[in-house]
Amino acid sequence: MTSLLFGQSYYLKFDPKLWEAMQPYPPLGTLYAASFLRAHGYEVALFDAMLAESEQEWAEALAREQPRYAILYEDNFNYLSKMCLLRMREAAFTMIAMARRQGCTVVVAGSDATDHAEQYLAQGADYVLLGEGELTLLELLDGLEGRAPFDPAGIQGLAYRDSREQAVRTARRPDIRDLDALPFPAWDLVDVPRYRQIWRERHGIFSMNMVTTRGCPYHCNWCAKPIWGQRYNVRSPENVVAEMKWLKETHGPDHIWFADDIMGLKPGWLERFADLVEAEQARVPFKCLSRVDLLLRGNAVESLQRAGCQIVWVGAESGSQKILNAMEKGTRVEQIGEARRRLREAGIQVGFFLQFGYPGETRADIKKTLQMVRDCRPDNIGMSVSYPLPGTPFYERVQLQLGEKQNWTDSADLAMMYRGPFSTAFYRQLHTVLHKEFRARQAWDGLTAALRRPHTLRPRHLRQAAGLLYRLLTLPAARWRLDRLAKTGHEGLQPLPAGLTLDEAARPTPQQE
Repeated sequence: MTSLLFGQSYYLKFDPKLWEAMQPYPPLGTLYAASFLRAHGYEVALFDAMLAESEQEWAEALAREQPRYAILYEDNFNYLSKMCLLRMREAAFTMIAMARRQGCTVVVAGSDATDHAEQYLAQGADYVLLGEGELTLLELLDGLEGRAPFDPAGIQGLAYRDSREQAVRTARRPDIRDLDALPFPAWDLVDVPRYRQIWRERHGIFSMNMVTTRGCPYHCNWCAKPIWGQRYNVRSPENVVAEMKWLKETHGPDHIWFADDIMGLKPGWLERFADLVEAEQARVPFKCLSRVDLLLRGNAVESLQRAGCQIVWVGAESGSQKILNAMEKGTRVEQIGEARRRLREAGIQVGFFLQFGYPGETRADIKKTLQMVRDCRPDNIGMSVSYPLPGTPFYERVQLQLGEKQNWTDSADLAMMYRGPFSTAFYRQLHTVLHKEFRARQAWDGLTAALRRPHTLRPRHLRQAAGLLYRLLTLPAARWRLDRLAKTGHEGLQPLPAGLTLDEAARPTPQQE
């Protein structure tokens, strides 16, 4: 038996915004990999960085477990891991060094490692798994352990250093298509009672995470897909409901987060899923991600309602059709409003992901997005700015404008890393204005509904009224500051030469070509 210590470098403590929100989920991708290797005869242990204080707890786990292999296997289902945050990269490099000092063979997998394998190898990793990692990891370990002939050059989806210390990348490995053949995640390795306690103390419920798919086939040109590319594979509804029922009976969650990029893309999948949830009495309230055009297809919304969906998050992105077209989103603004209407009628909440700062966006486009939020009245919103990550057409377009900083430090960074329409300070202030206005509108809706039924008034409504008053008083000044920032340039970026457009500045020179 071989001792494998699995870990990951996303520390909730290192992300102040998310630490304050405190909605932690165990690293599902890591649990899948651990379960898969255990099913093939390897002894596994888990270090869960999500709730750890610092990398020192990783050092303690290494000393306790004494593994031969330290495997930093990032959770590829966690959008925060996909963002390749600088603070988490620094943590990974620290963890690699600690494992090396312990004498471990170090293997790394994840979005950032796939994009920047050479950096991870230079920091001491022995091997980097490129893309989807389970099969590559199994073949690598079987070779290292003498279970099979070993030739790293013949292992697909691997990066390593050759005899001359040169970084080598092998060919891409095909993705796993039969997802039902994978064992369920290794939940027994997780301190579930600790997660349950945190969730119930902070939110009054206990939420657990699942996935029904891997990948996304759509072509949004800003979306980085280093793990699965444009491929999309799906578990059967039978397999998903079996896991859902097992979680319900074993751990009793009050809520499930389906962390798929898109849930229910395959025609008929949601209908069959809802049928099985009802038949197996596996219903647990859940949230998921979808697209507005998919929600308008057939009886998708009705099926989500039957299955227990509480809230759907959609990539609304912008209220400007011009920007949606530039992103190659493949949706229309009117579909956003129609999807919201259908979800409301079914008693399902909706969250809007909004993205600002895409090339060509103007104040008029921003105002259209703000008006869309006012008109549609989503139940929640999340705001980001366009974030160029390797492998995307958007990155290729703005690559020549990127400076030394090419990744956010944490999820609240909102740095504008290319010569976008406005400055970083503008977008951070836009975040303030957007959320002040949104929360004020929410508070107003809640208070007016309560006043229509005075017997429902509670002390929390007094707090809502105070919050509403504060936001209404501070919103004019916040908007004034936003207008002022719209007139300033980009910190640290040289102005465009006279007469040169953004697109022209992004094109390579003949020498660069």
